[in-house]
Amino acid sequence: MNSRIAAGLLCAALLGGCAGETLEERFADVVFTNGKVYTLDDAMPWAEAVAVKGNRIVYVGDAAGVEAMTGAATDRHDLAGKLLLPGFIDSHAHPIAGGAYATALSLDTFGTVEDWLRAIEQYAAENPDAPVLFGYGFLATTFGPVGPTRQLIDAIVPGRPVLIMDEGFHAAWANTATLEALNISQDTPDPVPGFSYYKRDANGDATGYLLEGTAGMAMQQLDVITEDIVVQGTGIIIDIMNAYGVTAAFDAGLIGYESSASNILSRLEADGAMTIRLVGSYRPEGPEDVADAVDKTLEWAGTLKGERYHYNVLKIMDDGTVEGRTAAMFEDYQGEPGNSGETVYTEEEMTTMVVAAARNNIDVHIHALGERAIHEALNAIEAARGEAPDSTTRYAICHIQVITDQDLPRFAELDVVAQSTPLWAAYDTYGEQFVSEDQFQRFWRFKSLRNLGVRLSFGSDFPASGAGTLGLSPVVQIEIGHTRQEPGSPESPVQPLPSERLDVASLIRGFTLDAAYQMHMEDEIGSIEVGKKADLIVLDRNLLEIDAYEIHKTNVLLTMLDGEIVYESSTE
Repeated sequence: MNSRIAAGLLCAALLGGCAGETLEERFADVVFTNGKVYTLDDAMPWAEAVAVKGNRIVYVGDAAGVEAMTGAATDRHDLAGKLLLPGFIDSHAHPIAGGAYATALSLDTFGTVEDWLRAIEQYAAENPDAPVLFGYGFLATTFGPVGPTRQLIDAIVPGRPVLIMDEGFHAAWANTATLEALNISQDTPDPVPGFSYYKRDANGDATGYLLEGTAGMAMQQLDVITEDIVVQGTGIIIDIMNAYGVTAAFDAGLIGYESSASNILSRLEADGAMTIRLVGSYRPEGPEDVADAVDKTLEWAGTLKGERYHYNVLKIMDDGTVEGRTAAMFEDYQGEPGNSGETVYTEEEMTTMVVAAARNNIDVHIHALGERAIHEALNAIEAARGEAPDSTTRYAICHIQVITDQDLPRFAELDVVAQSTPLWAAYDTYGEQFVSEDQFQRFWRFKSLRNLGVRLSFGSDFPASGAGTLGLSPVVQIEIGHTRQEPGSPESPVQPLPSERLDVASLIRGFTLDAAYQMHMEDEIGSIEVGKKADLIVLDRNLLEIDAYEIHKTNVLLTMLDGEIVYESSTE
């Protein structure tokens, strides 16, 4: 569409016709000129200029066309050849739950055990009055097969409870004082043996390594987070997201803050801190919630919503992680005969929830890392497609670490969004100690899925990305998804398979238009088109042209949401 036609359609469709308006009223509020505009619109992938009026994009086209919409009061941004993109969309994060940890101790995931112990000791010294020392970020595999132990922390902080969540927030490391505060003894039963449990030594005593649900229960029982801390911390996280160019996100679970979510979200919006669009989810806790899962999601959809947030998706967490040996596989983990991981729900329970969601036109987001969990999730979706063929429900399976050859094409056949975190494809070479060689060669199959026509969406899974707040950066994620190596490190190991490296354009699409599709918002955001929301970002480098190992150095110069600048670099 040329610029003149676009402007004409704008007057007719958006402004109710141009007759009767003053000349000044027809001018745009903001224009971007002299740029490289990557629109994500297949009909016009590139443009030179964009105009914004109110909270909408009103022009996309060449430089000459935008001049007719530029008046004396128009705020003009000369891009000087810089890249303009639609705002990035984080398709799987936990901004509220992550906000709870914004002021907690953050460990360097790639550090050594000695590094972590020094950090804990320093944090304890800096917070002498804190009744509980709380943090996150350790990588369990660094400790070897035994995992973290209470004695390590006891040697430096013996008197106060210390609870450190792992990088994926699926496990925790506790000292003896914490176990005593929680009354964990040899007689304490494991909530779900083999999945949610307390790791024990040969005598049956808890080692201080808490897996899955036991870690979350420890956080709640120790009362380490208050509502004020969450509101303050979430505001910090949203600011960081804006600085990384993120203008929308999918909240994949409030994880412990369900009862206070309404207050937290309304306080953020009232304070003007809700400077992202947020689609959120209700997450049932386990099999006991299957019967009410859809009714509860509908209840949230009707009540937990504001100007920029709406919690209307059913999130189903069905397995754990590979490093925790709790992701559901088709064969046993290396060194653990009889353990092939567990699913939270039987396939029948999963199908019950997914079919009910489809009948009620509720979008579904399923956590599945292991090949067996992915297979059963696809089976449930296939059943829902058959039971409710006219449903508007959209399905996403998130994380998708290990996929069988047989299940790859089913993502396309069933129109399932494949959601994941590219960052993990850089540091996951440790995974081969847990799985077979065949399984290891089937990690993170992004290119294979894309070649089959599957929609890919990408997100940070913050705070479980394993890289702290840096994991919130889409440009860092884009580089890793493209190279499958550490950022800026062409000599570092390549995560198998090198053939699964994804092109930059597909990664950008996964952080924009396909992510918008997953969130059922592609008519409003995700591309730069006339009539869509003015959610835009300016980058100082063209991601599609620069050296692959320089992508992570790209800076966001400006972030716009609803036509308002919510972040601007001091160097812009």
